[in-house]
Amino acid sequence: MVDFDYLAKGLNALARAHHVNTMAGHLGAAIVAGYLITENHPNLDEKVCAGIKVELDRIIYGESVFSPGESAAISVNEMFDPLPKAPPKENLIDGIADTLGHNIDQTRQSGHNVIFASIAIRALKRHPEFATPAITDGIRKLITGFNGVTPGVAYYGKEKGRIDGRKIVLHEDAIFPPYTDLQAMATTVLDTLIQHAPERRQGFGGLWHVINHAAALSELAQHGYRELAITGLTAHHQHLQLWKTLPNVADELGAEIPTKHDPRLPVYWQLDNLRRDRARLTHRIKTFYGFDTLINLVEDKAKRELGYDKLRYLM
Repeated sequence: MVDFDYLAKGLNALARAHHVNTMAGHLGAAIVAGYLITENHPNLDEKVCAGIKVELDRIIYGESVFSPGESAAISVNEMFDPLPKAPPKENLIDGIADTLGHNIDQTRQSGHNVIFASIAIRALKRHPEFATPAITDGIRKLITGFNGVTPGVAYYGKEKGRIDGRKIVLHEDAIFPPYTDLQAMATTVLDTLIQHAPERRQGFGGLWHVINHAAALSELAQHGYRELAITGLTAHHQHLQLWKTLPNVADELGAEIPTKHDPRLPVYWQLDNLRRDRARLTHRIKTFYGFDTLINLVEDKAKRELGYDKLRYLM
């Protein structure tokens, strides 16, 4: 089991991220997700838990690309420090959902608004003793920071270069109609991973965030905010549409290569060659957590296992 102290540290960092920038939310979200993985699986092999803790400590020590720079208002160490204590109020959690309601309608920075908010809500619903004004207000400020931001930027190859998602015109696609419900979204995302994981498409958060955005909507529904989650289906559909416009640039940037081992196995975490490129330090943890959440909506066991096999391309 990952120590309970990590949950408090992660929530503190989420609440302070707004002092840095919205992407600093990666730090706290990954720490909280790392704790929640082992809470979801209390019988998880202790060697897997130990491997997760090593990654969480790397984040806390400032190794993430999203750590605050020297000119930031606070340091990475300060982000994880305890916040002022006050009596918790569980109804303050609703305020985070209300804040998310202002920007969930469109894809915002690859779905990070939904991802960060849902991880916080899940943790606070399970552990309402942390629902203090300092923590919930800080998280609301972080989520407010996504109001009006772009869907993200993506790479369309040497000739076109990087393009702002606002400039990409999306059309109705009979092959990819709007989702009918959360289950349809989950199945579509899993099918996309299975079909396209070996490809190198660079932008809009990649399949990491397509997965985590979908998982976040699923968790919102599970924890009392189903209407909000349904509202967010349009934004996720837009997110995946944008990702589908990306070319496979494997010839230019190299092919995606799967890890040798499944992250559910101790041997994966014992190796000293976990990838450190492309912000995998935080994405590895959040996607391991998010994928596990997402596939709970998919009943086909064979497809779920195939999905775990393809997940190795992201890990």
